[in-house]
Amino acid sequence: MLFFRYQQLHKTIEALPRFDDVGFRVYSQTDEDGVLLYIFSLIGSTNKICVEVAFKLPEGANTTNLICNWGWTGFLIEGNEHHIKQSREFFESHNDTTIYPPKLIQEWVTAENINGLLQENGVAGEIDLFSIDIDGVDYWIWKSLNIIRPRVVIVEYQSIWGADTSVTVPYRPDFTRDDETFFGASLAAFVKLGREKGYRLVGCNKFGFNAFFIREDIGENVLPEVSVDRCLQHLKIRDQQRMFLSDAVKREWEEV
Repeated sequence: MLFFRYQQLHKTIEALPRFDDVGFRVYSQTDEDGVLLYIFSLIGSTNKICVEVAFKLPEGANTTNLICNWGWTGFLIEGNEHHIKQSREFFESHNDTTIYPPKLIQEWVTAENINGLLQENGVAGEIDLFSIDIDGVDYWIWKSLNIIRPRVVIVEYQSIWGADTSVTVPYRPDFTRDDETFFGASLAAFVKLGREKGYRLVGCNKFGFNAFFIREDIGENVLPEVSVDRCLQHLKIRDQQRMFLSDAVKREWEEV
């Protein structure tokens, strides 16, 4: 099993695989399931609690594999009532979650309500994983988050921006995505915020739009910090920059 193979490599003098080589999909959108397996095989887990904001549906989410196949406890927040219904049906019918399904929370998440929402549902303190992908004010929600202290954080970033541009959409609690590019924040903005909150960037998914952060007090010897440039190398990103950046710069991005 890969999980134990990674642990064995960690304990010996053998070189660990490259971050780029460990990804695979079980339920995730691209290769996030494999990357998460790799990360937690090296840094271990504590309470196996995960929170995912804008969970959408089990297929394509970052936490489904951990919940279904690794016994994690999930708190999954989604604003769409139909998606909540479909997700509930999925987990109640799945052999490994029918007895203890994840907590599904229907709510529109804002910077003002995220901490109270988690507290109301019994989530506080250290957890193993926090994932956010709302295609909106993700930066501001992570910035305001203080009731939990995740060991690992996954954020979706706006990859059309270069490594030196630290911008986000301005905050509005009712923000909704209205075009191809005006949502989220650049990776440089998330890296800056992560450092303020005590996290380092350790890599991204294979197409360069989901970033993985680890808390500074955990696993630096096996998962060191990487540069923003390292996560903006895929040709898909260059294509997106060529197609969308000239229009995106006309919008009212906020420097952070």
